[in-house]
Amino acid sequence: MKDQLKTGLLIAVFLLTAYNTYQISTIDTYGPAVSKVVARKSDVTKNQVKPTNIIPENKNDKPKFDPINKDKIAKPAAPKTTIKFSNIEHDFGTIAQNSTNKYVYKFVNTGKEPLIVTNAKGSCGCTVPRWPKEPIAPGKEGEIEIIYKPGKQKNKQSKTITITANTEPVKTILRVKANVIPADPVN
Repeated sequence: MKDQLKTGLLIAVFLLTAYNTYQISTIDTYGPAVSKVVARKSDVTKNQVKPTNIIPENKNDKPKFDPINKDKIAKPAAPKTTIKFSNIEHDFGTIAQNSTNKYVYKFVNTGKEPLIVTNAKGSCGCTVPRWPKEPIAPGKEGEIEIIYKPGKQKNKQSKTITITANTEPVKTILRVKANVIPADPVN
């Protein structure tokens, strides 16, 4: 009976260890002089790490909680600039299901450095943005085209598009709205 209990405990420990290993990523944020930072995968983004604690280099040391020092987060290499959109929200009005709806957001680089849009992402697969891949010179205009396909969605809809650029703040949120009505049934 004791052997079965030991075997069961060993299996449980193994499964928990495997699960935790899958759930946790080790990221060396602070360099070789300091211990490694442990963060859940959901806490790690392209530009940000939220550590939960530090793993000591020496097994005998106790882990200590260390809130992240924002100065040590990797920052985009491009100098900061500013962006001004002519509007940040567009209402398509009443549209049909399964339709394709386009809108172009116009913006100006109002800063003194070239504007680099590194990403644009819709809140769902129904909202697809296209953005300029080349830098926008100071004082020049650019466009972000949005294609909204509601599919089977119906009634009032609101979607967001997150623009990431070398601006402060780094992310700008654009919004699209629509009232989606059912398409006519095929006879």
